[in-house]
Amino acid sequence: MKSISLIQFLIEERRAGRMNAELSLLIEVVARACKRIAVATNKGAIGGVLGEAGTGNIQGEAQKKLDVISNEILLEANAWGGQLAACASEEMEDPQPIPDMYPKGHHLLLFDPLDGSSNIDVNISVGTIFSVLRCPDGVTEPKAEHFLQEGTTQLAAGYVVYGPATVLVLTFGHGTHEFTLDREVGSFILSRRDIRIPEETAEFAINMSNQRHWEAPMQRYIGELLAGKDGPRAKDFNMRWVASMVADVHRIITRGGVFFYPLDAKIKSKGGKLRLMYEANPMAFIVEQAGGAATTGRGRILDLQPTGLHQRVPVFLGSKKEVEVATHYHVEADAAV
Repeated sequence: MKSISLIQFLIEERRAGRMNAELSLLIEVVARACKRIAVATNKGAIGGVLGEAGTGNIQGEAQKKLDVISNEILLEANAWGGQLAACASEEMEDPQPIPDMYPKGHHLLLFDPLDGSSNIDVNISVGTIFSVLRCPDGVTEPKAEHFLQEGTTQLAAGYVVYGPATVLVLTFGHGTHEFTLDREVGSFILSRRDIRIPEETAEFAINMSNQRHWEAPMQRYIGELLAGKDGPRAKDFNMRWVASMVADVHRIITRGGVFFYPLDAKIKSKGGKLRLMYEANPMAFIVEQAGGAATTGRGRILDLQPTGLHQRVPVFLGSKKEVEVATHYHVEADAAV
């Protein structure tokens, strides 16, 4: 069967009327930037990219050298092409305007340049997550408030996993598709079209070290999974936890499963652990387009009205039936109060 490159796929999408030329070119630019990040990641220790950068991001987290490098690669790649009005990064407090010397487009780009960066130094998969929005009409100098759009308004979302293979997963609201980087020719090649996540699963991903801090409905749900075939769920479950969201979500995209980062006592004041605009919204869009579900434990992620560029939320996503059970337990507990 003839291989289909990312560029060919995007042209087909344009001809089908599912995107315009500007969005198509924007995705090409982001994919090209991610290939550069993949090269830097693959060099590891001999590339001088490991270890701390000696700086902190807007969340107060210590930055790795590769965090800073990845952020710069994405900013530089997207500055001059004419597809963007502005972009925003998890690593920066405010949106980055397009320099006046370059033409501006009609799109807004949000990205987490290197998700799971705590795993860099131990050679575990990390990745890039991104989301594309339309810049509101008449806005020529986008500010933070112009990015605060519900997840349902996303035009595209994707992530790249830098693992044994470099894999790009994309959605434009018409299914979820996977592309694998062919290093010999330097192109992303379509490897799976219209991915479907199984509705049922026996595999879950969660940070069990936080168990003592969870709310009662989360304790109940995970307790039932751990009870296995002798418990109320009547089947054995396996737990997986990479501590790199892109890797955990890609496993779900590949073979099913559920990923949870629930609210707990340690992070309750922040609203959650994961960022709505840079992680939760794009991943929710991708998962829903593959037949899965994504909630905060109380409601659909994509229906949330953002209140801040770096807002955090709880995340439950993956195989539909398990997400529904866990969400039901939280809603039921709230109603009983």
